[in-house]
Amino acid sequence: MTERTFSIIKPDATKRNLTGKINAVIEDAGLRIVAQRRIRMTEAQAKAFYEVHKERPFYGELVETMTSAPVVVQVLEGDNAVAKYREVMGATNPEQAAAGTIRKLFALNVGENSVHGSDSQDNAKIEIAQFFTEDQIVG
Repeated sequence: MTERTFSIIKPDATKRNLTGKINAVIEDAGLRIVAQRRIRMTEAQAKAFYEVHKERPFYGELVETMTSAPVVVQVLEGDNAVAKYREVMGATNPEQAAAGTIRKLFALNVGENSVHGSDSQDNAKIEIAQFFTEDQIVG
């Protein structure tokens, strides 16, 4: 079933000019990038996006990291896109990520793990709507 998921190429990756390399891994996995833009996430956007983590000890650092440099927000489309992209990203901890995954290839550590991807279809819809209108997504 064709579905959409949301992706962020995080500041640690954009600072190292890895957007093209990460996009190549995404596309090689059979996912299509149907919307993409480079933005500087505001503190308000980062706080709202990661609100689910606001009680966690790493929340402040996460918000600070996500606003420290540009990010690339994306809408990906493909068969079972949510599960597929989570597989392509690899484990949150790059040391535990499978060979060939984005985090194994590019992440610096658990905190600077290069990419975010939606964890469910419901969250994908919510996350996409925070950064894109339907007419900005070209399938």
